[in-house]
Amino acid sequence: MIESMPMAITAYTATSCAGRGLTATRSVLNAERTFLQPCQFLDVALRTWVGEVDGLDDQPVANGFEPFDCRNNRLAQVGLLQDDFLAAVERVRARYGHHRIGVFLGTSTSGLLNAELAYRHRDAVTGTLPDGFHYAQTQNMGSLAAFVRAYLALTGPMNVGSIACASSAKVFASGARALQAGLVDAAIVGGVDTLCLTTLHGFSSLELLAPNACQPYGAERNGISIGEAAAFILMERPSPQNAASPVLAGYGESSDAHHMSAPHPEGLGAQRAIRDALRRAACDPAQIDYVNLHGTATLSNDAAEDAAMYSVFGDSVPVSSTKGAVGHTLGAAGGLEAVLSLLALDHGMIPGGLNAKVVDPALKSDYRLHGERRQISRVMSNSFGFGGANAALIFASGVGQ
Repeated sequence: MIESMPMAITAYTATSCAGRGLTATRSVLNAERTFLQPCQFLDVALRTWVGEVDGLDDQPVANGFEPFDCRNNRLAQVGLLQDDFLAAVERVRARYGHHRIGVFLGTSTSGLLNAELAYRHRDAVTGTLPDGFHYAQTQNMGSLAAFVRAYLALTGPMNVGSIACASSAKVFASGARALQAGLVDAAIVGGVDTLCLTTLHGFSSLELLAPNACQPYGAERNGISIGEAAAFILMERPSPQNAASPVLAGYGESSDAHHMSAPHPEGLGAQRAIRDALRRAACDPAQIDYVNLHGTATLSNDAAEDAAMYSVFGDSVPVSSTKGAVGHTLGAAGGLEAVLSLLALDHGMIPGGLNAKVVDPALKSDYRLHGERRQISRVMSNSFGFGGANAALIFASGVGQ
């Protein structure tokens, strides 16, 4: 087996209900409050809280990209415009060429909302959808990468992973493998997911929506709060020029297929992903300074993840979930929480797990309800999805830091 190499993270950005760009996103690390609000999305009449990004209805995609116009691609465009990310892409495009930059993104919804709204306005007699509905450029799962690649004037390889809530974590592995194989010289990874009727009503039918702001690891936790987000990360092979950049030190993946929606009760697939990430990063569990948990705030998910974490780390590493602040952004969760992990690494801050009054005493990990400043050299981010799709990412400080 060819061992993986660390990959330099040379630019990153995120947008969520916490705000647009890194300055706003960093507030998730420092704020002792949630950014979730009671659901007022469209005409949805569900008793739940969501993490909605403001202003998307007033910001269509740029001229020339009209067929791509949908909530998901609007959020992608907003995300790309933050933190000089476009300038970072221009730098690698000029250095390597537009054909040598890959786009590897995750989503679980793509532009599904457009299809839902088009269906509401179908012809009453024939069932024909409105002329303005463009399936290939909106609902199609490939829409996100196609839009981002075109918007950035790139022509390299592209791929969209739709692997439930591990989608935008697993694409880090895809991008790293493409870089190591020499298929590309730079990779844009991350993901975008937006609110739609299917996810809100679907999770409601599964009785997994919390009626209030979600409480990861809490003794009274009772479900998830759905959010939306865009996260983009630029990766390159290590070089003297990027020696000070943080690195993707290791990644781990597994697919245990235990159940369509329920996690393995002992978190066996999660354990394999975590141990695989540690092996690739060539580090022991004791060398991880903080773990950003998947931490959805459902009874079964938090218990299964805690079992997996305790089997590897015991209670020796501080952990928390940031979903209490920004919600579960589904296909974008892995990318958003990777950015939050990088911010924790860069700014020496362990974010507190919000909303829970008391940690569930049955859970054994060292869960932190309040934020803490401390030196961090390595951080792990977990993402686990329906069907047993598991991913763990390890980020580390650059050798020049």
